[in-house]
Amino acid sequence: MRSLNNKNVKSLHSGSPLRFLLIFLGLFVCFYYFNIYYFSITSPGNHYIPFFDGHLNYIRWLRNLLLTVSRSIVNMIGFTCISNDHQLLVAGRGIIDVVYSCLGLGVMSFFTAFVIAYPKKLKPKLIFLLTGLVSIQVLNILRFVLLAVLWDKKSQLVLDHHTIFNIVIYIIIATSLYFWVKHDDKPAAGAKN
Repeated sequence: MRSLNNKNVKSLHSGSPLRFLLIFLGLFVCFYYFNIYYFSITSPGNHYIPFFDGHLNYIRWLRNLLLTVSRSIVNMIGFTCISNDHQLLVAGRGIIDVVYSCLGLGVMSFFTAFVIAYPKKLKPKLIFLLTGLVSIQVLNILRFVLLAVLWDKKSQLVLDHHTIFNIVIYIIIATSLYFWVKHDDKPAAGAKN
């Protein structure tokens, strides 16, 4: 039996790429499917649980926040816009239906799982996680505003904004994760904690 030397102990603490990958994939699957399950229990149908829908429906809260902020921005830039629980209507433009897939919960699940699984100190993780999640939703609001103002259903142009948004957001996330991973957590020489 081999004894552990300092190098082996250090590698145990920093984690291996396989360990990171397994934790990341496990967390991603848990977050992703939890959101889908939660959506199913808060939507009338086979698995509906009225208590969760009435009191703990974070999916509805997120949708309402996105719609309210988007409506306010569209109105501030000079358009007449109203919203209900699932839609954004801009006078003379049309209706945008904000369905479950528009909320960015899959992207947020990916980002959250990566940040939690990556071996870094807690404070940088929390700061980066909160900043990233807010940024994802700010970009989502920007998408809703641009669609509300620029998109015309009568146009012959077929635009899959979900796919375009996902490509753009994953490029932004991949870039930010790259720089976050490469950034060293150690304070500069002479700096105090």
